[in-house]
Amino acid sequence: MSSEGNIVLEDYQFMDIDSSKMSPYQKYMMKTYGSLGDINSPTQGKMLNWKEKIVWNVNEFPSEEYAEVMIDSILMPIEDSFEGRRMVNPAKLKFKYSWLDQELAARNQGNRRDYIKTEVVSVYPDTTVWIKDYNYSYNDPMHQDYFYHQAYNDYPVVGVSWMQAKAFCLWRTKKKNDYLSTKKNPTQIPQFRLATEAEWEYASRGGLENATYPWGGPYTTNDRGCFLANFKPARGNYAVDGALYTMEAKSFFPNDFGLYNMAGNVSEWTNTAYSEASYYIGSTMNPNVEIDKNKRKVIRGGSWKDVAYFLEVSTRDYEYADSARSYIGFRTVQDFLGTNINGK
Repeated sequence: MSSEGNIVLEDYQFMDIDSSKMSPYQKYMMKTYGSLGDINSPTQGKMLNWKEKIVWNVNEFPSEEYAEVMIDSILMPIEDSFEGRRMVNPAKLKFKYSWLDQELAARNQGNRRDYIKTEVVSVYPDTTVWIKDYNYSYNDPMHQDYFYHQAYNDYPVVGVSWMQAKAFCLWRTKKKNDYLSTKKNPTQIPQFRLATEAEWEYASRGGLENATYPWGGPYTTNDRGCFLANFKPARGNYAVDGALYTMEAKSFFPNDFGLYNMAGNVSEWTNTAYSEASYYIGSTMNPNVEIDKNKRKVIRGGSWKDVAYFLEVSTRDYEYADSARSYIGFRTVQDFLGTNINGK
């Protein structure tokens, strides 16, 4: 344990399991499968100790052993450093997870294990998108500050691929359910996920039938001449709507469902694969086109760099799943299970 307030490496080990509080099931799993390295066994399934905060400031490293672990496994190599700064290597930040392809399993039958897939995804967004997306444009301040400065805390995330967005949904679901399982009456929530294209359009319309934009339309300004979204209103004049790039997530007015920025600011990944024939091949009951081999994924809503056409609720666009852009983000959704007898 720590002594005199100093952090030692043992503080970051897996949290110990109290055998006196283990159920008969857990004891059996520990004895039978614990030594096999099974990810579902108590030994492999132990929780990380999140109570101990990681010290990122190199000038505050508590010991040489701590510095050795951080420098050799997390920070940039010495030859990639400058001005005496040892920065975190984003390539070392990975998230590994497993998931069951339930739809494929239901259609093909077979052994359950054949449909359990394991993915490894980079955690950190690509900060260089602000430079790579545009030639002959000075976007260095966004590259340097967007993911670091507290002024951008309420801005939408960008620079994430479709796979990163999907991984975040799974991580968020597990984190919330792990927390709920510690309660006196544990419950489970529906998983966080990306919306299907049809769900996204329905949410964007906010209950308005045949509307051009989430606020109705047909104009992009109100009766006072104020813009209703963050987009590119005129050639070469991105800032006329009040923002040169992105804006805070709760900018402008929400639609009638209370959702902000369903048009403009950043385009958003959906779960749906892009196909020109989507409206013809999709089921009329909650349509969704999922084709694993199709790497083109639907994005919706338009962004800060798009003209008004892409803000329309019916406009479809796509990007490749492994791409990260300065104008594409995402939001998560959950299935609604209804209310209880008290309407809550």
